[in-house]
Amino acid sequence: MFLYESLSIFLLLAIGLKGGIALSKHHPGELLGPILVVVAAATLVPIIGFVIARLVGQQDRANAGALAAHYGSVSVVTFAVASSFLMRQAVEAEGYMSVFLVILEIPGLLIGVALARMGASETRWLPLIHEILTGKSIVLLVGGLIIGYVCGEEGAVSITPLFFGLFKGLLAIFLLEMGLVTAGRVADLKRSGIFLVSFGLLMPLLGAMIGLITALGLGLSVGGSTLLATLFASASYIAAPAAVRMAVPEANPSLSIGASLGVTFPFNITLGIPLYFAASQWLIGGQA
Repeated sequence: MFLYESLSIFLLLAIGLKGGIALSKHHPGELLGPILVVVAAATLVPIIGFVIARLVGQQDRANAGALAAHYGSVSVVTFAVASSFLMRQAVEAEGYMSVFLVILEIPGLLIGVALARMGASETRWLPLIHEILTGKSIVLLVGGLIIGYVCGEEGAVSITPLFFGLFKGLLAIFLLEMGLVTAGRVADLKRSGIFLVSFGLLMPLLGAMIGLITALGLGLSVGGSTLLATLFASASYIAAPAAVRMAVPEANPSLSIGASLGVTFPFNITLGIPLYFAASQWLIGGQA
């Protein structure tokens, strides 16, 4: 657990720093329009997930909302793997993609919880929003963004060897740890039936399609399109479980975590990311 916590803190900070350094090269106002477009498009993912879980999976409102919250939010680790994949392919992406990563942690969680709690008057929204905004993922990502933005590229030279030079190696160690955690969720999937497996494979493909269409409309590069598709295709298993546990305690966590961590996460890092990259090359018409 100590290793998991330490590596997750490192990865979150490193991604935030990289995004902040890239953001320092742009005026924040330039990103307002793209951010609004991305957030608007991202709201489709939890809504679609909720409808599928309710109508096809015959899940109750609480569990359907929990699934929607997990798939409406994003996976920082999956984003890190996609970034590393692009680096190996020598493909550049817009540096401000990390800003989208930070922003997209929040709306999907709120929409999923709202769908789960629709009609329930006792939901305490202010404590829930506070829990989401002060969660480890958001605080570290936003903190890294601010530090990177204030320091800029020149000011961050002294920390580059630590946070960027060691990034790939520590990411590999973190993925090995995640593999052990994922293996522990296989039993949950066996108990839950074929629907969760199908859901865990279908949702990233639908999300990636929405992300690619959004990237095309924004005029992103092949690298940027790949990262945005990956964000839309990913599912949270760090921020979402904590928020759902607080807001929808009656939901069965083995369903949402089993699908997001046991199916979607391994699918994305083995097959999904190369597939999204190839689709971006075909759709955007960019270079390899």
